[in-house]
Amino acid sequence: MDAKRVAEDWRIPDELWTRIEPLLPKYRRSPKGGRPRLSMRQVVDGIFYVLRTGCQWKAAPREFGSGSSLHGYFQRWVQRGVFRKLWSVALSEYDELQGIQWEWQSIDGAMTKAPLGGGKHREKPDRSCQVGDETFRAYRWRRRAVGGGCQRRQHA
Repeated sequence: MDAKRVAEDWRIPDELWTRIEPLLPKYRRSPKGGRPRLSMRQVVDGIFYVLRTGCQWKAAPREFGSGSSLHGYFQRWVQRGVFRKLWSVALSEYDELQGIQWEWQSIDGAMTKAPLGGGKHREKPDRSCQVGDETFRAYRWRRRAVGGGCQRRQHA
């Protein structure tokens, strides 16, 4: 049974790989032996596959390695600043090719209070009443709690 392979569109092109490879950490073989490391090309392909598709690490195709291995490399590389270096190199290369207007930059954002958010010390809603009756179940009759359900009450 032939397993489906990931299309080449999801892999890092050779031209880009030659620029990424020098920025990656170098790993030596463990003197204790053990399982050999995944190839760095395979790991980079797997990490960028997950980042581009948004899938879970465990859902990454097995040809990139296990999801936990990919996630482990990703976490270590974030701590070591590998992605920051990649971003910095890519940004400076883009600046050389296209030019970035460094003197004109903009940040967009809004900090406002949520409408109908209420005050700081307001009375909290009775969550136990709200949760049970919010949705209908597949069977059409409603289920009530053993104590007879929730009784609505007026607040003072």
